[in-house]
Amino acid sequence: MNGFPWESVFAVLGLTVPVAAALWEFVLAGRKRLGYRVQMDTTAGDAAATPYAGVLQQLRGTDGAPLRDPSFVLLRIENSGWAPIVEDDYLAPAEGPMGIRIRCRGRRVAGMVVTELSRDELRGFFTPGTGNHGFVPGTVPGFGVTDGLIELPKVKLNRRDHYKVLAVLERERGVPGEAFPDPEVVASVVGGVRGGTIKKTEYHPFASRPVIALLVVLALVGAVQSLLTFSRDDDVRAAPLDCARGRLTLSGSTAFAPVLKEAAKQYAKTCPGAHISTSDSDFGGSGPGLRALADAGDRASPADGDGKGLGDRLTFSDGAKPAGYPRLLPRPVALSLFTLVVSEDAGVQDLTLEQIRDIYAGRITNWNEVHGKDVPIHLVSRYPDSGTRTTLERKVLGGKKLPATTTSDCTALERDRPGRCEVGRTDVLLDTVARTPGALGHSEAGNVAGREGVVPVRIDGYPATLDGVEKGAYPYWQTEYAYTYGEPPADSLAAGFLRYLSQQVGQDIIRSHGDRPCAELARPLLCRPSA
Repeated sequence: MNGFPWESVFAVLGLTVPVAAALWEFVLAGRKRLGYRVQMDTTAGDAAATPYAGVLQQLRGTDGAPLRDPSFVLLRIENSGWAPIVEDDYLAPAEGPMGIRIRCRGRRVAGMVVTELSRDELRGFFTPGTGNHGFVPGTVPGFGVTDGLIELPKVKLNRRDHYKVLAVLERERGVPGEAFPDPEVVASVVGGVRGGTIKKTEYHPFASRPVIALLVVLALVGAVQSLLTFSRDDDVRAAPLDCARGRLTLSGSTAFAPVLKEAAKQYAKTCPGAHISTSDSDFGGSGPGLRALADAGDRASPADGDGKGLGDRLTFSDGAKPAGYPRLLPRPVALSLFTLVVSEDAGVQDLTLEQIRDIYAGRITNWNEVHGKDVPIHLVSRYPDSGTRTTLERKVLGGKKLPATTTSDCTALERDRPGRCEVGRTDVLLDTVARTPGALGHSEAGNVAGREGVVPVRIDGYPATLDGVEKGAYPYWQTEYAYTYGEPPADSLAAGFLRYLSQQVGQDIIRSHGDRPCAELARPLLCRPSA
């Protein structure tokens, strides 16, 4: 990559692209923009055959006859730019009151109302006039309907101002019974972009298409910069003084496994002499991990012990170790947040602690008993050695054990009856909950983000956040411990990796997965063994 300074080029692009986008949005394109949004366009032609249609069955025109194939249209007229729009901005004859025309082809307007004004001051534009300027008293200048045409006045709109028009229409005689074309909105403003013509806008819960395109461009620029940085020929990036060499096996909690896998990858990239194993088979749960560490240490040491610790193994556990492991030494690493998850068809997002306990006790067996949908509850749980499960039993269920399983195979759960099954891994549990109707499971909170088909459950209104834990309102959490067999040698890879987790890079990785490093908690005592 010697020669041309590509890194500098992409660095300049990373600065100029957002600046150019901002100039376009706020200086050029955003100066004046009149927009509209069709928020509803639906028919009610089958109202007569619907038992709960109510007044919809009584819709009649001015002649008293029932409306032919009635339909409803709701439009939002808005100033979608950054400059105000005044009466003189409308591209229409100055002596004329009309500013916007809306035509619904194939339909006649039976009734109309202007609603949801962003500011009450806009109401005056739709109030009957007093006869000034040559207009007829009792009428609203530029506001009226003629068959399928709606005329709206020249309304002054500050930035982000809007109003809505709700119209009831009926099918014109002779128009065939097929879908209606979209409403046509005609208006223009002087000095606007693209001729000032009114544009159809859309609601974007995340971001509009231009913003998404900008984000993609910036992401590509950043990716190329990173590629250029890491592919430089002068690969002399100094490793930290704390780099250790050798082999290390990580095991234990499946919930904490994503954090450890990413941290191991980054550590090995920074310290080329380190080889860290993060095999899925080693992350079978907190209990199996502790047993495997104890067995490995006992095999390496004589029965009476030599006082030396293992430097090639670390096990991570959701919560403190059980009794019976006197040589396993704990080190609190992070505060792990857990959450209950339900399948999307359950129809719930919040449960009280009492409701959760009643569900796991078998007193509530259908989601409709907690205002959800009429679906039997299927409990999907981890195996008994799982730290996520033991934390659920201790801190959410008040020490109560989970009920007996009804089947050993989750795919055999009966759809019309409640039941419970168990799986061995967090990712398997989440996949099972997503595809099982009415399923309720439990997981580390960071593993749920972005997972399709599952919905995290609030407990007494609190989501899985550190704020809820610190207030004592959210109960489903646990301290994540790193366990060593004895005290590992200071120059061992086990000791070096533990120090890495407590440093800035390791802490960043822990935070990125939704957990919080113990070292930075405002209340460090939260990282304590808990019952």
